[in-house]
Amino acid sequence: MPRLSVFNSVSLDGYFTDAHGDMSWAHRQDDEWNAFAAENAGGGGVLLFGRITFELMAAFWPTPAAFDSMPIVAQRMSALRKVVFSSTLPQPSWEHTEVVPGEIVDAVRRMKAEPGPDLVILGSGTIVSQLTDARLIDEYQVVVTPVVLGSGRTMFDGVREPMDLRLTGSRTFGNGNVVLWYEQVS
Repeated sequence: MPRLSVFNSVSLDGYFTDAHGDMSWAHRQDDEWNAFAAENAGGGGVLLFGRITFELMAAFWPTPAAFDSMPIVAQRMSALRKVVFSSTLPQPSWEHTEVVPGEIVDAVRRMKAEPGPDLVILGSGTIVSQLTDARLIDEYQVVVTPVVLGSGRTMFDGVREPMDLRLTGSRTFGNGNVVLWYEQVS
């Protein structure tokens, strides 16, 4: 049965995007971080996106600029299967992409019930909050970035019920990022 994880950055004050929906503050690259990103991108699986995050990713990762700046990540992002939950997105040109209209929770529940590779959500805060409420996310990989935004949107906006998590790992990077791994407490 596939596991579902989330990999997202948050500011030190807990925001997933700034007040204008921007996430560029989360891109603090250096050699150590880039090596981690390349290693993490090699895990395989299926990438899950909402339309907005997918359009941001598709505008960068399959481009020559991405292949020049982070070739391993760009190659792996393009090679992985991608599922976009949207009722408005036309068929995208980024290879290995499937658009799934309709109810997200039911679609992910079906994906998790069938044999197949693990699933990973990148960005897509609205999907994260819906799947958190449905208790379908197995692991949260949260990158705390040392920046204070003052306002914005949290990754869990709209979550209706509290949920306890257990810290299962952490890693600190020279650029100030800290990755925290959490799982649901059963």
